[in-house]
Amino acid sequence: MAQVEATTERTIAADAETVFDALADYSGTRARLLPEQFSEYEVREGGDGEGTLVHWKLQATSKRVRDCLLEVSEPTDGELVEKDRNSSMVTTWRVTPAGEGRSRVVVTTTWKGAGGIGGFFEKTFAPKGLARIYDAILAKLAADVEK
Repeated sequence: MAQVEATTERTIAADAETVFDALADYSGTRARLLPEQFSEYEVREGGDGEGTLVHWKLQATSKRVRDCLLEVSEPTDGELVEKDRNSSMVTTWRVTPAGEGRSRVVVTTTWKGAGGIGGFFEKTFAPKGLARIYDAILAKLAADVEK
């Protein structure tokens, strides 16, 4: 099985603390940011960053739905890590200052992909699909915090 990785980034016209706080707000802001590929969103524990346990279903393609149960940690300042209890998927959100009143958000998701020809297609196409989904989230995040 090969490691599959998808990374997306965006510069947002809001300070890093504001952006990070919005991303870490699983009980409020985060639910509003999710595009149509997400369903059954539910905060099961916590709701603000470290210690949060959140559930959702992610429909990456018409045939592929992941049932995700994510544990959230904050290993360093400006970083949220979502580890899926149901798979090898790990998503890391990094928010860093990018000049006066601006921040850079980088989201990276990794997982162990399938082997064989299926794995080849997964490694080729899944990162592009996931990048589109995260672009939509980051656009909504920017619209939310740039008010």
